[in-house]
Amino acid sequence: MKVIHLSNSDISGGAAIAAYRIHKSLLRRKLNSRMWVNTAKSGDWTVSEPKGKLRKGSAQARRHLITPFLRFMRTKNKILHSPAILPSSWSKHINKNNANIVNLHWVGAEMASISDIGRIKKPAIWTLHDMWAFCGAEHISWDQRWREGYTKKNRPSGEKGIDINRWTWKRKLKNWKQPFHIVAVSKWLANCAKNSVIMKDWPISVIPNCINTKIWKPIDKIFARKMLGLPTDIPIVAFGSYGANSEYHKGFDLLVEALKILNGNVNDMQLAIFGQTAPKVYPNLGFDVNFMGHLYDDVSLRLMYSAVDILVVPSRLEAFGQTASESMACATPVVAFGTSGLLDIVDHKANGYLAKPFEAEDLANGIKYILNASNYDELCNNAREKSVKDFDSALVAAKYEELYNNILK
Repeated sequence: MKVIHLSNSDISGGAAIAAYRIHKSLLRRKLNSRMWVNTAKSGDWTVSEPKGKLRKGSAQARRHLITPFLRFMRTKNKILHSPAILPSSWSKHINKNNANIVNLHWVGAEMASISDIGRIKKPAIWTLHDMWAFCGAEHISWDQRWREGYTKKNRPSGEKGIDINRWTWKRKLKNWKQPFHIVAVSKWLANCAKNSVIMKDWPISVIPNCINTKIWKPIDKIFARKMLGLPTDIPIVAFGSYGANSEYHKGFDLLVEALKILNGNVNDMQLAIFGQTAPKVYPNLGFDVNFMGHLYDDVSLRLMYSAVDILVVPSRLEAFGQTASESMACATPVVAFGTSGLLDIVDHKANGYLAKPFEAEDLANGIKYILNASNYDELCNNAREKSVKDFDSALVAAKYEELYNNILK
């Protein structure tokens, strides 16, 4: 069986990494898997990017070309918007390839146009890494338009100018006549897709993001701290995301509020923030902060997760929660809000703590609970066990292969 994975990148960003891990897991099962991307960073020969100066240059410029158009809509939702209007030709290359099946992933930032996606004739599944496929142009929606349909009447009151979200949504309805089989990476995302106007009648399965637990496993805590230059005699709480405090849905502001509550209630503790370098100005968090910068390779990330006592994921919304699953693979408990995809990963007081959404005080309670837990070692072991049982790459790859075979019957 030959599979083509279509993704904006292979290892740039969380969705790309998730797609690449699925691709590599299928290769280990001896499937003929190939990945087609706009931007290849891994140096992997099984990953291809556009050939020729024109196609390559167009792939790199597309995201920036659409920026002036997006300025015609003023919105409070600052998340990435992809109207997916610029012409693309991925469907032509996919349809003439000898692949048996195509697996779409994150194709935003003008990688593939809405009409081009609709022209794919191969048997296809679409792994959703965010909400874009059933929304308008926005990749995360804070309203219910995707559930009701995008009308003039239900446009958010704060939006002005051209309703690009409604226009994009209507183009999806027009162009996507043949349903793809949807793979949602969490039960929450599957439920959203099932209740959307666009995908309510599409076949939907739930398969989580995967992690190779033979590689992603705990490293001795003292050794990890020494390697990262962290103190060895004090509890350390970590927070990490791609973009860190710049993205509202990642909830850094809620973590700041929780830390202010903890200040004076916890004896000694330090914070480690990865995913960004130290900003010129940052709020006084009441604790010493270690800015770890961008950690791109698996070894550095394993060291990071193994070095800390808790990973806090204060997100308001996560399609899955990749940092949480990575942390648990390294036997580090997770404190998060009980919301969205994180509900599939963290089991309350078994391998972490699920705080009431979005109460900073309960997030602080969760951090205290884990730090003071008499069964901390048990929480760590449970975290590792959950990762191996539910998210191991061999198990997830087997589910994908079974789905591919069922679709091709």
